[in-house]
Amino acid sequence: MTAVRVPRSVLALALVAAMAGCASMPSADAGASNSTPAATAATPAQASDAAKAQRLDALYEQYWEELLQLNPLQATFQGDPRYNDQLPNFYSAEFRDKSREFTQRWLEKVEAVGPQGLTGQDLLSYQIFVRDAKNSLESDKYPGWMMPINQMGSLPTLAVQFGSGTGPQPFKTVKDYENWLARANKLPELFDSAIANMRDGMKAGVVQPRALMVKVVPQLDALIKDKPEDTLFWGPIQNMPKEFSDADRKRLTAAYRDVIGKQLVPAYRELRTFIQNDYLPATRTSVGLDELPNGQDWYAFNARNSTTTDMTPDQIHQLGLSEVSRIHGEIRKVMEQVGFKGSLQDFFKFMQTDPRFSWKTEEDLLRDYRALEAKVNQRVGEQFSLIPKAPFEIRPVEAFRAKSAAGGEYRSPSEDGTRPGIFYVNTYDLPTRKTWDAEDLYLHEAIPGHHFQIALQQELTNLPKFRRFGGETAFAEGWGLYAESLGNDLGLYTDPYNYFGYLQNELWRAIRLVTDTGLHSKDWSREQVIKYMLDNSAESETQATAEAERYIAWPGQALAYKIGELKIQALRDRAEKELGPKFDVREFHAEVLKDGAVPLEILEGKIDRWIAEEKRAG
Repeated sequence: MTAVRVPRSVLALALVAAMAGCASMPSADAGASNSTPAATAATPAQASDAAKAQRLDALYEQYWEELLQLNPLQATFQGDPRYNDQLPNFYSAEFRDKSREFTQRWLEKVEAVGPQGLTGQDLLSYQIFVRDAKNSLESDKYPGWMMPINQMGSLPTLAVQFGSGTGPQPFKTVKDYENWLARANKLPELFDSAIANMRDGMKAGVVQPRALMVKVVPQLDALIKDKPEDTLFWGPIQNMPKEFSDADRKRLTAAYRDVIGKQLVPAYRELRTFIQNDYLPATRTSVGLDELPNGQDWYAFNARNSTTTDMTPDQIHQLGLSEVSRIHGEIRKVMEQVGFKGSLQDFFKFMQTDPRFSWKTEEDLLRDYRALEAKVNQRVGEQFSLIPKAPFEIRPVEAFRAKSAAGGEYRSPSEDGTRPGIFYVNTYDLPTRKTWDAEDLYLHEAIPGHHFQIALQQELTNLPKFRRFGGETAFAEGWGLYAESLGNDLGLYTDPYNYFGYLQNELWRAIRLVTDTGLHSKDWSREQVIKYMLDNSAESETQATAEAERYIAWPGQALAYKIGELKIQALRDRAEKELGPKFDVREFHAEVLKDGAVPLEILEGKIDRWIAEEKRAG
């Protein structure tokens, strides 16, 4: 998964838990080249269109600067240090009003210029900007702000990631240390506002499922310590640069002990007490978003956002059932290849329990993943002509959040190159992490999956920054899943059991279509979803439970993977068929990635135009 990537929505940027706005847009002429023939001078109309494009570029630049001021966490995520000491109260009604006014004002500014005469990237940027702004405004109908805390990612865990010294907040200079002190002192106000919002939700009947919130209490317990030195917030003091003077070292140590002991830990205790004593008794036994006021419309909106299609939850559910059946057939072929005797369910159990598929130590697991990096890099040039410049590394998921985290996730590099792209591998409950899952997971989260797509997008300096640093979930996760299909071409999947791992993960994404829609539109229970996963795949109960609760926490987000992958694969099939021997996979991949993340409908339009151009070039 890629929950740590920063989506576009201003409030979601602060919480690192929402999807990018993704309503369908007409593909029009968006992917065409911006260049005009050089043989003749520009006509007055062309000059006017160029001036309009320049005006929009200036507006986008101004918009992004104001966005970073409104949301300084976005700036920190992308490596811009100017606002590292600032932390607005994202949970307050005042901030929500300010954010709404900001979006409405900029939508009006851009629409006043209009799309007439725009082509290529200019038209594409206009369409995406307008669509995302309208989606953001539409999302205001749904009171997600009343449910600010869940087990997947919210203020308590976000604060630790920033303040522990291992996340996007830098701790290299004395000023860096002072910046975090300024932010840390503002955190208790945000905790208070989060509690107030949950109280409003209790009154309105908009509360989290109990199944999620019982997981939050032990997460908080793991972060609350009697001594500041025992908290994760003490990490920057433990790892203070040696070149700091003794005076700065003593001053900062005292200041951190004070803010942790008198501000942060009490805020965590207060939140923990509220959730345990007040909120948990008010939580609901149901799990579907459709059980909340206006919940059916809310979920349909989330599904459109996530998939960038107009597919209904019922259509997505039926597609999922069809894909599950197809992939089961492919797995049966693997069973024949390895000579396995027994049912599909027997094979799933064998793949989960046979000791040959387990690592003995975390070091063994990390060693194997790092060996995969070297192996894939040897052949990646055969498939890709566009390769990111940003560095990359593999790390284990931090222990404090590993229990509820996915098996792997990716964090994008900083714009300035000081922070690499990071593939986080989950080593929690090591017996449930399987060797046959390593190759496909690496391809998805690392190279050529999320690292290629996201790092390349950030390096597209010709794009407006709202596109460089934004995201489209269906495109990004669709690309990640599509990248798994390239294993054979990159020298992987030579072992049939590892190829099963690819099929199993494709199956898992198909199961998501069934279970996410089941939870939020068909009255499926948490237990029903877990049972469906265990009956139809080789996932462990630990993983099935974590995934089911992820879908409950983020309704609709998990739909994006399979919908996006199916679209990219269909476009490749179309290109191979129509171009025949002229098809060049390196050029196809470049065409998919070269404009950054776009809605699926716009992706289809630009690939169709590329196919037509390739035919003419012949």
